[in-house]
Amino acid sequence: MPRKLADRLSAVAPSATLAMAARAARLRADGHKVFSFGVGEPDFDTPEHIRIAAKAALDAGATHYTAVSGISELKSAICAATEQHRGWRPLPSQVTVSCGAKHALFNLATALFEPGDEVVIPAPYWVSYPEQVRLVGATPVIVDTTEEMGFRLTAGALQGALSPRVKAIILCTPSNPTGSAYAEEHLLPLLGVLRRHDCWIIVDEIYADLTYDGFRHVSLPALAEDLAPRVIVVDGVSKTFAMTGWRIGWSIAPAEVARALDVVQGQSTTNAAAVSQAAAVAALNGPRDAVFAMRAAFARRRSLMVEGLNAVPGVRCRMPEGAFYAFADVRGLCGRAFQGTTLASDEDVATWMLDQAHVAAVAGTPFGAPGYLRFSYACDEDHIEAGLAALRRAVATLD
Repeated sequence: MPRKLADRLSAVAPSATLAMAARAARLRADGHKVFSFGVGEPDFDTPEHIRIAAKAALDAGATHYTAVSGISELKSAICAATEQHRGWRPLPSQVTVSCGAKHALFNLATALFEPGDEVVIPAPYWVSYPEQVRLVGATPVIVDTTEEMGFRLTAGALQGALSPRVKAIILCTPSNPTGSAYAEEHLLPLLGVLRRHDCWIIVDEIYADLTYDGFRHVSLPALAEDLAPRVIVVDGVSKTFAMTGWRIGWSIAPAEVARALDVVQGQSTTNAAAVSQAAAVAALNGPRDAVFAMRAAFARRRSLMVEGLNAVPGVRCRMPEGAFYAFADVRGLCGRAFQGTTLASDEDVATWMLDQAHVAAVAGTPFGAPGYLRFSYACDEDHIEAGLAALRRAVATLD
């Protein structure tokens, strides 16, 4: 038999966000100033008390294997933080600590989905949701949402997507890429539909601590104790505490699912890094002054980014409730031309914008939203202002 890659990879697309980051890196290597609004990563350093705790943990010997699903101190901290900040308290036996929230989601896909299963995913979606479903042989069922509805799934659309083959639904609130979020009034009708269909309910809450203008995040398990046997929450420290490189996320799942995840992870990565787990304990148990300061900075940047995008001819952008993304409608630029070449799609706009303005954002098509671009405002205000000015100058050159 000839050597070849596994057939399962033929159904999976590479990460659009990482592809744009690589293209921008090549421009930087050529000496260009690039205004990077592509990758979703806080630009802040991890707060000092967390770094100090990690150093102390190393000196105390946190350099060995731990239990596959995480150290007991971190599981207890996750449970306490969930109770304090999400309004419900899980048991440590429900927690599986993984190498980031993406890893937690991949573990879930491996443990729960198989060929013939369908998984409902509202669009726009984070690019990895449908690809992880495809990678294990299941089928994503994409349900479109509209900007007019705040990019939120409605009960009617959810009901229309459910069938006996649907194994799970994946919700993200606040959302990557749109920044939209579900308040209690939005979640209750969805719960009414889901009570009539026996599927897993996976909720990605990685951006839950980053909401603005008084918007109150509501954790779904706090609203629906009766659905606890099939609700799974994914969370982590990466966005809230500027700890992306530490690679600590987790799932909180019914006990039988948590046991299955222990098996999956035990045959793949084993435990997350011991020192990173110690750092996460310090993050969850420690003061949140730095978190509040970062959130206030994101709020200022959000206004600057959205107002600046709305000042670009041909671009419209709604004000997001959370996360650190502005999801801009660039259909007003599609059909315009540069030096005789027509920008036919959001992907053309993103490529032209990077090449001509050196502004890096991610096209909406890989997120299931043609005609849009995702701009991350996880960067300083001077960078945002300069990048938007470069974009305005570039747009002025279009025919």
